[in-house]
Amino acid sequence: MADKPWSGRFTKATDALVEVFSASLDVDARLYREDIEASASHARMLASQGLISQDEAQAIVEGLEAIGRDIESGVFTFDIALEDVHMNIETELTRRIGEAGKKLHTARSRNDQVATDVRLAVRNALGGIASELRGFMGAVLDKADAHVDTIVPGMTHLQHAQPVSLAHHLLAYFEMALRDCGRIADCLKRVNVSPLGSAALAGTPHPIDRETTARELGFTGPARNSMDAVSDRDFACEAAFVCSLVMMHLSRLCEEVIIWNSQPFSFITLPDSLCTGSSIMPQKKNPDVAELVRGKTGGVYGSLMSLLVMMKGLPLAYNRDMQEDKKPLFEALETTGSCVRVMTLLVAGMEPRKDAIDASLQDGFITATDLADYLTARGMPFREAHRVTGEIVAVVAGRRGKRLKDLSLEELRAFSPLFEEDIFSALEPESSVDRRTSFGGTARRNVRAALQEARVLLDALGHET
Repeated sequence: MADKPWSGRFTKATDALVEVFSASLDVDARLYREDIEASASHARMLASQGLISQDEAQAIVEGLEAIGRDIESGVFTFDIALEDVHMNIETELTRRIGEAGKKLHTARSRNDQVATDVRLAVRNALGGIASELRGFMGAVLDKADAHVDTIVPGMTHLQHAQPVSLAHHLLAYFEMALRDCGRIADCLKRVNVSPLGSAALAGTPHPIDRETTARELGFTGPARNSMDAVSDRDFACEAAFVCSLVMMHLSRLCEEVIIWNSQPFSFITLPDSLCTGSSIMPQKKNPDVAELVRGKTGGVYGSLMSLLVMMKGLPLAYNRDMQEDKKPLFEALETTGSCVRVMTLLVAGMEPRKDAIDASLQDGFITATDLADYLTARGMPFREAHRVTGEIVAVVAGRRGKRLKDLSLEELRAFSPLFEEDIFSALEPESSVDRRTSFGGTARRNVRAALQEARVLLDALGHET
């Protein structure tokens, strides 16, 4: 029992099955950097408060740094009998430097220790995702910049609705990612609070300085309530929620890429480096990256649900259930970061096929709304203009097999005398696009201005971090 930090209370060794069942080392070993950083800060604070000597603090910090180097180099051996990364490091520290190592845990508990480490890890991971999102947004802007004049069918219900600039379409994903960055920044305000020094749940009688450790670790300050500090996992749930929204946005783009890349559409081509083939059908070129990101979205949603259900009904303060927070949390953060990276490559690599897009613009009466708007601009109430246009479409589609622009002026005037020769230019996709000049609309003039503003916003995001 001597190797257990809590062995004084027990007379029998832990059952081997329970030892394996209760260990978290396979998940939390990745927290070694955060654990060493927070432990070193705690040791320096203990020395500054006279709770240990400066020599002891120096030995502790140097010992921790040496252990960190050994872990980095792969020569450190973790022991599952010690349950987690925290006790592995502390036990090895004591073995290396002696009695001073036993003083490190003064005025703290594994409860506030692990909460601190996880917050540090989440802060780093969310910062990494924000950085990846900025790269993704840059790729979106670059692609949009090149395709302001590429007109594509805008769709609702996956049917042709109105023509839009491809740049305008892509900028919608810029806006989604911009909101994601805002949510990350907001989430970090609640992540970046230090539990260290809250001890098990009630604080400590030792004269510690929580402000100093919080500041040294880059937190905005210490958590105000010791019970909440050790039992709060709101920050983990919120981080997983932010990841879920990022993945939802990526998944929507993936779905469009998959549709656009399919033979019935053929709106885009994808680089060979981001696709795979079939083991049996030699002609296939599959958009696997988009499909995998779409599929991985469900796993991130599952991580969020795991965290919410784990925390549901837990009494204050710490409960061992909370050990199960790290696996879904880390999986959500890692998956999201990798998906943003690969989608950045996909956006940069995809190229529109203008021939297929132009052909598609001739189908589905995509400028029918322009016909109704034309009549409205000449005094016809919009509801009446909508009815008249619907009748024209029904006749053209059902009986004459023509496109709108193929109708003669006489045929159109049979439905309304308001039609003049200029109706035909209004029915061109480019004209349709450029008349949508309302704020946020798809007119190419608007889109160019929006691109300039987006560059400013993206640059500001970079400076904020």
